[in-house]
Amino acid sequence: MLKDVRFPSSGLSLAAHLYVPENASGPLPGIVIGHPMGAVKEQSPANYADRLVKQGFVVLTFDAAYQGDSEGNPHGLEDPFQRSEDVKSAVSYLSVQPEVDPKRIGALGICASGGYVPFAAQTDHRIKAVATVVAACVGILWRDGMDGKQSPAVIKKQLDEAAVDRTNEAKGEPVRMSQIVPATPEQAEHFPPKSMFREAYDYYCTPRAQHPRAANRWVARSVDKIAQYDSYALVELIAPRPLLMIAGTEADTQRFSVETINRTKGPKELFWIEGATHIDLYDKPQYVDPASKKVADFFHQHLGS
Repeated sequence: MLKDVRFPSSGLSLAAHLYVPENASGPLPGIVIGHPMGAVKEQSPANYADRLVKQGFVVLTFDAAYQGDSEGNPHGLEDPFQRSEDVKSAVSYLSVQPEVDPKRIGALGICASGGYVPFAAQTDHRIKAVATVVAACVGILWRDGMDGKQSPAVIKKQLDEAAVDRTNEAKGEPVRMSQIVPATPEQAEHFPPKSMFREAYDYYCTPRAQHPRAANRWVARSVDKIAQYDSYALVELIAPRPLLMIAGTEADTQRFSVETINRTKGPKELFWIEGATHIDLYDKPQYVDPASKKVADFFHQHLGS
């Protein structure tokens, strides 16, 4: 059973979907799922929610503040600290639902939310178990590039532009928007085969998963919020709660999961999906099925059935 619901986060009303198992009996474990950057709850989060609710979990997916069908202006802002607060606010909402046992709540983050969810869990002890799928930290990605070898001049230029944007907005000029992923096949071909940005075109900009509220546009000055952010700098604070990170063997983002698992000392597991790229793990059943089964087994183990 799926319900359209809303909940507050930092004074903004967020649009959400609450998934409740059919014939639910007694308080059940609950799972919050966060979406990738520029996405909405109807895309990859729904694919995992559909599977997890069938495994007996109450699941909450939501559009982040400033995005999708949620409140917040300028719309399209990507604020990592607000995104983390949204996860905590989602936990607050889930914890007071009659179908949910508030002592058995976990959280799953996909792509950028694979950074935001662990970041939120570092200080929110209500999150009893943390899972990620193709995790990525937007701060590290924008500062250092996908391979960690990006010139510092790139982020400096973007921050210079963000400073100009703020001044222009103060003068009453329109908010400058920018593309998130390639908008055409020709733009996509500038990226390596199997890369996240190359395959994101096919996912977000074609009938495969295109959604009217995921417009492939973001507030360009978001970069001055992103540049200061690090999802995993204090990841050791999650312990002794367990951390599961799922990555594809063909995903160019896999280093985020590998490096994070290597640095944390708590209960942890890195689980590989053979042959999967980053975007494959958004919607392709041959990859999402084993990933969601692993997530369900993990949450059953640590939250109970």
